[in-house]
Order: sequence, then structure tokens, then C-alpha cells
Amino acid sequence: MTDIDPRALRNAFGSFMTGVTVVTAHDTKGVPIGFTANSFTSVSLDPPLVLVCIATSSGNYDAFSAASGFAVNILSESQKDVSNTFARPVDDRFAAVDWKAGPHGAPVFQGVSAWFDCSMFKQVDAGDHLIMIGKVEAFEHNAHPGLGYASGAYVTPAAEAEALSNAANLTVSALIEQDGKILLVDDGQGQLTLPDIKVGKKGASVALSRLIETSGVLAEPGFIYSVYEDEARENQHISFHCLSHGGTPASGAFTELTTSTLMDVADPAMRIMLERFAAESRMGNFGVYFGNQISGKVRPIASGST
Repeated sequence: MTDIDPRALRNAFGSFMTGVTVVTAHDTKGVPIGFTANSFTSVSLDPPLVLVCIATSSGNYDAFSAASGFAVNILSESQKDVSNTFARPVDDRFAAVDWKAGPHGAPVFQGVSAWFDCSMFKQVDAGDHLIMIGKVEAFEHNAHPGLGYASGAYVTPAAEAEALSNAANLTVSALIEQDGKILLVDDGQGQLTLPDIKVGKKGASVALSRLIETSGVLAEPGFIYSVYEDEARENQHISFHCLSHGGTPASGAFTELTTSTLMDVADPAMRIMLERFAAESRMGNFGVYFGNQISGKVRPIASGST
């Protein structure tokens, strides 16, 4: 034993924002089982590996430790009830979800942001948890925004952004990335900016879809990268990170975020945001900015935690 307060340590771990998953499998009798977990992370691309952790005190421990595989369902923002169902004792947890057997056999859910159907690759005893490393045999990814969790509460950035849609003078910009480059367009005064659009009565999601459509490139609406209030201009601004998979820009060009390029971005707030994006891209670790055009806080986005 150490002198560390377990509860205080748990609270400190909880300050790191993660996604929310439900890990599923079948027991030895073929009955579907599952539990809510935020201890999930990607491990390797070659071979494709992910890991999740299960407490040795869990009622599902014996079944999962003996399973030949498992699935990880990354919950979307609309699935807080699913998270709650699989986090507490319920007679038939699966009655509350629309699910099917994945290609490798484990239960996968409908309406999730993504699922990964895995074979058991390796198990590692780690204190009061078992680390299960799975080899991804099949997966599916959707455009549904993922549900977040931090400090004992759910986080729904996309829903929060949609709620801002009723605010006056709301602008949405698209941080469209292709092969490590960002789509930048002329701001009309000979300098650079991100594609953006004023949000109308139909909300931020519709505005973002329209913005991507008119950009000329093929891209999927992604996660919120920055939310800030430009107090000087009395304007709310939301920027979404979107991945492009083809197409030719109707205007502008995909550009590397070099120092010289960033100097050509006229808006100081946008330039700072792009500088942060360039730095986080190099580290492979993104966060969500909340604040105004001068200062704010970055909430880290994690794929898993203890």
C-alpha cells in the first residue's frame, strides 16, 4: 500500500476527458455481456490493436478473461442512456439497445460513432485491472459525434455547439484536412482564412454541411476543434475539424501550416488556433478550445484513461 488517497487519485484521473465505450462479448453459454468503460485506447496500426481494461472485481471479469474476443462500441452523444444502462446492474442490458453480432461474433451497437470487433490478442494483469488487448478484425465508423466524459460528468461538445445556434452572429468554420494539409481560402483582402459560413435558423450542423458541400471537396463533418467568442466583433465562432478524402477545392488550396503561411492568416484568433492545430498535429494529441479571441482553456481529448 502507498500513502496515496485512492479517491483523490481517481478524481485526478477523471479530469482527463475521454470518450465513452461499451465493451461487449459473449459468455461461455453464448449470453451477451457488456460493461461501460472509458479505459480504451488505440495501440497499433500494424497489426491493428486496441486495448480496454476491466476491473478484477467486476462481475464480468471471469467471462471476459475467458472470452476469445470482444467488441468496443464508441458511444455517440445521443447514447448517454446506453452508457448508464451498462454502468449499473440491469437484468437485461441488451434489451435497451439495437445490436447485432459483429463479423467476429461480439455484439456491436447501432447508432454509435464507431465499433471495433476484435479477437483476443493478449491479456496483461495490471494491479486491480486486467488489460485486454484486442486485434481488430472488423470495424465501422460513422459521422455521429462521440460522447465525452470528464470529472464525473458527460461532455457533449457537438450538442453544446448546436445549442449556440440560436445565438446571434454565429459563424461556423471548417478546418478541412487532407494529407496533412489544411484548406485555406482568400479572405477577400489578399490574406488567408478558413472556409466559413454564417449560421442560419436551421442550426450549426446544417450550416457545416452546406459549407462542406460548397467547398468542392469530399469531407465528413468531424469533431469540434474550437469554440470561442470574438468579443470585439460580438461574434460566436465554432470551428470543426473535418477529414477530406478527395475532390478539388472550389476556391483556395490545401496548404501546409508553415510559419510563413500562418503569417498570411489575417485574423489573430484564427492564426492562434491554426498554430495550435499545427503543434497538436505533430504530437498526434488534440484538444478542444473554449474561451474568447484572447484567452481560454483547452480540454484534452483522450481515447482512453485508467
